[in-house]
Amino acid sequence: MTVLDMINKPNDLRNIKRSLLPDLAAEIREKIISTVSKNGGHLAPSLGTVELTIALHYVFDAPKDKLLWDVGHQAYAHKILTGRKDTFDTLRTFGGLSGFPKISESEYDAFGVGHSSTSISAALGMAVARDLKHEDNKVVAIIGDGSMTGGLAFEGLQNAGHLGSDLLVILNDNQMFISHRVGALAGYLTKLLTAGTFKKLEKRVEQFFQRMHFWGSSILRVAKRFKVLLFPGMLFEEMGFAYVGPVDGHDIERLIEIFSNIKKLKGPVLLHVITKKGKGYSHAEKEAPKFHGIGKFDVETGEPLSTSSVPSYTEVFSDTLTKIAESDEKITAITAAMPEGTGLDTFASKFKDRFFDVGIAEGHAMTFAAGLAANGMKPVCAIYSTFAQRALDQMIHDVALQKLPVVLALDRAGLVGEDGATHHGAFDLSFTRLIPNYIIMAPSDENELKDMLYTAVNLNSPVMLRYPRGIGTGAKIESAMVKLPVGKARVLSEGRDFTIFALGNMVGPSLEAAKLLKPLGISCGVIDMRFLKPLDEKIVLETAKKTKAVAAAEENSLLGGLNSAVCEILQGSGVRMLKIGLPDSFVEHGSPKILREKYGLTAEKIADRIKSFINESSPAH
Repeated sequence: MTVLDMINKPNDLRNIKRSLLPDLAAEIREKIISTVSKNGGHLAPSLGTVELTIALHYVFDAPKDKLLWDVGHQAYAHKILTGRKDTFDTLRTFGGLSGFPKISESEYDAFGVGHSSTSISAALGMAVARDLKHEDNKVVAIIGDGSMTGGLAFEGLQNAGHLGSDLLVILNDNQMFISHRVGALAGYLTKLLTAGTFKKLEKRVEQFFQRMHFWGSSILRVAKRFKVLLFPGMLFEEMGFAYVGPVDGHDIERLIEIFSNIKKLKGPVLLHVITKKGKGYSHAEKEAPKFHGIGKFDVETGEPLSTSSVPSYTEVFSDTLTKIAESDEKITAITAAMPEGTGLDTFASKFKDRFFDVGIAEGHAMTFAAGLAANGMKPVCAIYSTFAQRALDQMIHDVALQKLPVVLALDRAGLVGEDGATHHGAFDLSFTRLIPNYIIMAPSDENELKDMLYTAVNLNSPVMLRYPRGIGTGAKIESAMVKLPVGKARVLSEGRDFTIFALGNMVGPSLEAAKLLKPLGISCGVIDMRFLKPLDEKIVLETAKKTKAVAAAEENSLLGGLNSAVCEILQGSGVRMLKIGLPDSFVEHGSPKILREKYGLTAEKIADRIKSFINESSPAH
């Protein structure tokens, strides 16, 4: 029997010899590596927090005590220790365990996460609620150094320090954000790694002043008052936290001792732990960014199991932007801690001075881009669709209101698959469409993405360009770049009975659906809308008048996007309309293939729905 076999819930940890905990850590790592190699997932972050997780559950009494994991990239060991080890092999599969903490999944998941920098604010809310209810449990927020670049984390810190509630914040410093260190805070945390030097300096300063019997103690108090110049943790202590650390995040015995002591303290405490991303798996230790979030891979070699000769949309975006920048020195590129994920690492290698990684700070990224644009540059801000939701205010006030030519390139638009509800790009068409002055584009294939990006950077306007995750359609990419006419759709095929107005990656399935309908005697036309805003109203009205029955197809929420736009145009026209898109609910995790099948976005499902729609006799549909 392995040590892990003896653990079914966190309380079981205290029933085994503490000397066996390192063996347990090794077994948990083996299980994580084995599962992620088959299912994909966030490997390196979770490998780095195994000992920390064991120590937390050894000392704290979850679920009474609340453990909040920021982002959730690092919570796989937590899932294994909290009654989910036997179902852990279903991680990130349809109907299986979520890749992130999820309230509905387990009582041990105190707060649902997926985006970053939320743990401190949420934990403080729980701590205050506890105090108001006169309860005595502990609340712990575990946040990574990367998440500390998000402004929300500091809003939570300053409020926690002000309120003085009993709260433990664990700063998990793995010496690497998602890809590398960004910003002044990162430099500060790096310095804290040399805490021994700082502590020696502090001791020498104290000894020096204590020798001055008459006035040394007074000067020492003044010196400590200005400890910002001398001591580690000063930032957090000035915000009202008691600072402890840094400590080795892989020393289970030491962590248990520290947690046991901290558990007795009152008020806000920040514990700074140092961990290694990818700990225990050599490939992940050497290439942590690659293994931050990875698909299926070979455990022995660390290499991906699936490759394709067809470039991904991300790769086409990357190559095109780099090519455009070669002849246009005003092009700048911005990312929020995702240079590899957005493909901007290629741009960064060629145009170092024009590339900016601002850390996990999407709101700042947009306003920073607005500043660049206001002073004559052409900024392209590449962000995952789901994370752009955090920059909505900046999109409205700082970019659109001032009509600044910032190109917002949204990768991972639509269904992204196994990362689930927090990561699907289901709302970008809806929330961008409501903003004045924005031009909204979505390419149907890689060649169109190339031309749309070229068009976008040459427009004196705010632009949102969205494209999906994964490999492209295999379309031929022409060498010439074409500037597209803004707001003009293109007719791909004409139909007598039905028309599909398709946007982005729904164009391909719509064309296939039209082919499936042809043998059934249904003549279906397909129009690539290209632009959601401005929408080609003329082609919508003219085509709808001919066929009297239409559909709008988009991989976005049915509310606010293409379907809403077409409905608004056709209102009162008598034209019957079928809506194809994502429902007014959060979409679960699962492979894109399974999810598109479930939500009616495949060619076969579209054809079936159109066939049923046409055969319905009720004009009131």
